[in-house]
Amino acid sequence: MLWFFYCKGCIFMADNSFEDVKKQIDSVSDIMNLDEKTVEFLKKPMRILEFEIPIEMDNGEIKNFKGFRVQHNWARGPTKGGIRFHPEETLDTIKALAAWMTWKCAIVDMPYGGAKGGIICNPRELSKNELEKLSRGYIKQIVEYIGPQKDIPAPDVYTNSQIMAWMMDEYEKIVGHSSPGVVTGKPIEIGGSKGRDKSTGKGVAIMVKEATKYLGIELKNSKIAIQGFGKVGGAAAEFLEEMGAKIIALSDSKGGIYNPNGINFSDVVKWKNENGSLKGMKDCKDITNEEILEIECDILIPAALENQITEKNAGNIKAELIAEASNGPVTPKADEILNEKNIFSIPDFLCNSGGVTVSYFEWCQNISGYYWTEKEVYEKLEKIISKAFRKVFELHKKENISMRKAAYIIALKKVVEAMRLRGWN
Repeated sequence: MLWFFYCKGCIFMADNSFEDVKKQIDSVSDIMNLDEKTVEFLKKPMRILEFEIPIEMDNGEIKNFKGFRVQHNWARGPTKGGIRFHPEETLDTIKALAAWMTWKCAIVDMPYGGAKGGIICNPRELSKNELEKLSRGYIKQIVEYIGPQKDIPAPDVYTNSQIMAWMMDEYEKIVGHSSPGVVTGKPIEIGGSKGRDKSTGKGVAIMVKEATKYLGIELKNSKIAIQGFGKVGGAAAEFLEEMGAKIIALSDSKGGIYNPNGINFSDVVKWKNENGSLKGMKDCKDITNEEILEIECDILIPAALENQITEKNAGNIKAELIAEASNGPVTPKADEILNEKNIFSIPDFLCNSGGVTVSYFEWCQNISGYYWTEKEVYEKLEKIISKAFRKVFELHKKENISMRKAAYIIALKKVVEAMRLRGWN
């Protein structure tokens, strides 16, 4: 189904992601000389909303769905973050993702804090009518806590521009006036930004290009494996192919494909749309989502969900460069192993910051009423995230610390300073 080609993720694993967030904060707190009170503040979301959404299903049955919205920290501005529809969604994951959004917004200097939301549901089992009711029901539960100057939702796993359109419309019905800036990731026809749909993947490609320059890797003809041929992984594959890279492996939720001689992006899209999965594509070997991570390649891009590279498989990674397109794909233990192997990683909240950057552009366009061309959007995007990469890389080299620690130090410093100026610490 085309719907699921345009989803963001492919795999969902039970995890304890928020504990990973705490460990990552602890890993730099001593280096930054943060006091215990500040550290504890950073580890706790400022607001957690948990609620039931009653929906009348097509068969007349009333069914309740569990929903969440977590606003981690608004010291730097209104909170920002996506909404996920997934049958295995957890509050723990939402809390972790909200914190990562705080760091992500800070690392690229967006005037936002971090948030995230979700609903426990299986969108494959819902009709279009039921999805619309669920989307509108979600907004009814959080309407007083969101707004262009409060908290701005966006699409994420198994949500898209249509769902954002329903959510914006419901919000406007309740508040009684037009408010396109309440959500981002909308259709262009009702205030969306050109370039937004592929912005995260575009940003990943730009980050890879920057990293290869500093690492001395020739991007042209480099071999790339991408776990997760969804919205982000698909766009990253498209742009990297345009840059001359060779995509040798791709995967979706049903498995993956491998061809050491390269896989043509257009052919993959056509096959996926016609067959519903990547498996069985001509001239390609079928592989699993676990095998794709261990393929011999120059660049590995995990673009699925959390905790894909763990202490169990990190030792088998053969790539020279890992670009973390998804959120939290590498566990802290795995991170240590990769560092020992001298595998260079672009940390998640830096690598996938293109999406929130263009979300900010959309928000600015909504507020001003002046809209940009796709060329203008991509030019502004490249300037901002290339600069962010360079700052992290320079600190990484100067202090001889990992890219992840360097990114955390830069992001947390901005958040902590905003908290200090407000008198919060």
